[in-house]
Amino acid sequence: MAIDPVCGMTVDEEKTPHRLDLGGETWFFCSRGCLDRFRREKEAGAPPTAAPSAAAQWTCPMHPEVVRDGPGPCPICGMALEPRVAGADEGPSEELRDMTRRLGVCAVLTAPLFLLAMAEMGSRSPLAGLLSPRAAVTLQMALAAPVVLWGAAPFFARGWAGVVAGRPNMFTLIALGTGAAFGYSVVAALLPGLLPHSFHAHGGGPPVYFEAAAVITTLVLLGQVLELRARHATGGALRALLGLAPRTARRLADGRDEDVPLEAVRPGDRLRVRPGEKVPVDGTVVDGTSAVDESMVTGESIPVEKAAGSRVIGGTVNGTGSFVMAAERVGADTLLAQIVRMVAEAQRTRAPIQRLADTVSAWFVPAVVGVAALTFALWATRGPEPRLAYALVNAVAVLIIACPCALGLATPMSIMVATGRGARAGVLVRSAEALETLEKVDTLVVDKTGTLTEGKPRLTVVVPAPGQDEADLLRLAASLERASEHPLAAAIVAAAAGRGLTLAETTGFRSLTGLGVTGTVDGRAVALGNAALIEELRARPGLEGPAEALRRDGQTVVFFAVDGRVAGVLAVSDTVREGTPEALRLLRKDGVRVVMVTGDGESTAQAVARRLGIEDVRSEVLPDQKAEIVRHLQAAGHVVAVAGDGVNDAPALAQAHVGIAMGTGTDVAMQTAGVTLVKGDLRGVARARRLSRATMANIRQNLFFAFLYNALGVPVAAGALYPALGILLSPMIASAAMSLSSVSVIANALRLRRAAL
Repeated sequence: MAIDPVCGMTVDEEKTPHRLDLGGETWFFCSRGCLDRFRREKEAGAPPTAAPSAAAQWTCPMHPEVVRDGPGPCPICGMALEPRVAGADEGPSEELRDMTRRLGVCAVLTAPLFLLAMAEMGSRSPLAGLLSPRAAVTLQMALAAPVVLWGAAPFFARGWAGVVAGRPNMFTLIALGTGAAFGYSVVAALLPGLLPHSFHAHGGGPPVYFEAAAVITTLVLLGQVLELRARHATGGALRALLGLAPRTARRLADGRDEDVPLEAVRPGDRLRVRPGEKVPVDGTVVDGTSAVDESMVTGESIPVEKAAGSRVIGGTVNGTGSFVMAAERVGADTLLAQIVRMVAEAQRTRAPIQRLADTVSAWFVPAVVGVAALTFALWATRGPEPRLAYALVNAVAVLIIACPCALGLATPMSIMVATGRGARAGVLVRSAEALETLEKVDTLVVDKTGTLTEGKPRLTVVVPAPGQDEADLLRLAASLERASEHPLAAAIVAAAAGRGLTLAETTGFRSLTGLGVTGTVDGRAVALGNAALIEELRARPGLEGPAEALRRDGQTVVFFAVDGRVAGVLAVSDTVREGTPEALRLLRKDGVRVVMVTGDGESTAQAVARRLGIEDVRSEVLPDQKAEIVRHLQAAGHVVAVAGDGVNDAPALAQAHVGIAMGTGTDVAMQTAGVTLVKGDLRGVARARRLSRATMANIRQNLFFAFLYNALGVPVAAGALYPALGILLSPMIASAAMSLSSVSVIANALRLRRAAL
């Protein structure tokens, strides 16, 4: 994908026919108009401009493909662009300040204008009878001119930009409506003789609608201010996450403590965390004990006990104890920074349900203009006198009340609030599509190690072959596994360290995904892995009996071969995660079928499955076979989610309708998955499904409101109720309703902040 250097829209390099080779660089454009404009600027001698980076800071909430390196209006819909990632201390936007200033000035001018219009209509206005009709009209024009020409200037600019881009928008309708009302009124005030007699009221001159144009402008400005404030609130969860990180850290240096800016902390620094302080960065406790409140990151309310060797997360809150930690991940590498990045990206993705709104919106503005023209024609030919005046007012009302903005905001606002709510509960959603699909999932495929279990196994048994020394066998195995990141490897290395064994250097290390590892230690060819590895290496088998007995006991068994012969068997056990039984109960209650897929042997897998009540078990499965199992379930008509934590789970996570990664697992798994559970607790899957259901219900409500609003509002504005009930919709009332429709959609989306997960 590339970025159009003119309008900032995302462009598919392979599909767009609009490209230009210039100075050894290829530029891509979304339309012929952008290409021609770019070429004209270059021919005029404009300095070369670099195409905006895909990581640009500003984007449109309705059209995330639009990216800019600064604030401004969206070239498609005219809405104000907003930062892709909210700042922790982000205050009101410049757009909000500008609209608020315009609203204040316009409100001051519109109030007396409205009173003048009431006086002209013979009401009990305090200004009635003070001015002659001619003077009253002149004063109305003087008051309305700055309101429409200055106050509504952004609406005219955005409406025209939409026409130029071939995407007429909400502001196009507003500009047409207010422009028609004001332009007609100016002609009626200055040159009434130019208007046909049918424009004139009974026995008088033509009526003017300065107050309608001004009130419409003021109400639209009010709507913009309310909408911008509400949109600012949707990023509250993200700003709250950003605000978790402390400003400074207390670093230990040369035997003393010093407060340094967080940006100055480097991996390996020793940091002191005192009672009540926030943990500055990710790292490991090296001294001291405490209980840390991790609820703002993981969603778990119970503080977690920390001691030497425990991992701590930046942004979490220390309890009453004090400890010293070693910094490991700092800056953009911390878990908190990754969470913010993922949430920000998810908030800008589009759910499949958005396609409906997109399809309708593409035809909406032209259709409304057509309805307004038809309304004018019918009232001008069939309406009561003054026909043309009625025709103008009703056509303006149609243009004003039709607001595609509410339709366009229905989905992205809900997605934005929901992803923030999920982040506070420890559920990170990387895409709107994953969030939409979660509620439809009926089958969950889970890995065993690190997903159902803690993923922190410990070595329980070493069974050497006859003639082999147990300590030497463990030393060789640990020396080989020291180069591996697998949890089983960590357990073997930890067991060797616990026995005080001195490890040797390994050369020629190879990791065979789904099988095991091989290498050379002390000049001997060694291999450690499952039975499939022994078979592939054509090593002389052995110890099958003891291995099977250990498997039946629920332990994971690996074979250790030396110089082409099985020299021993190592058994590792892994405890079931604390929340796994409850998570499985919740999922089964919710109608989700759970399938356990593992690379472990049949006996080990069945032992764990019996303990957890899982009926569908697939054992001795290689990574590529996991993806094949997912494809088979999908072919049977199931909507499949996969939960895993390792590199070997990545193919299955990518194949699934929704991939769910454990936050305690590898970065590869988290990058492949659509959802990440920060705490690595399977109960998060149930939370994610509840979030998905609440979000989709909210989106459907928003779309219903938006469709119903336009389905009812446009006919009423056109005068559909006039023949039977004599009801007409004033353009001013239409303007208020139009502004409030967008605000109501955003307000409904904000309810997701309180969704129970």
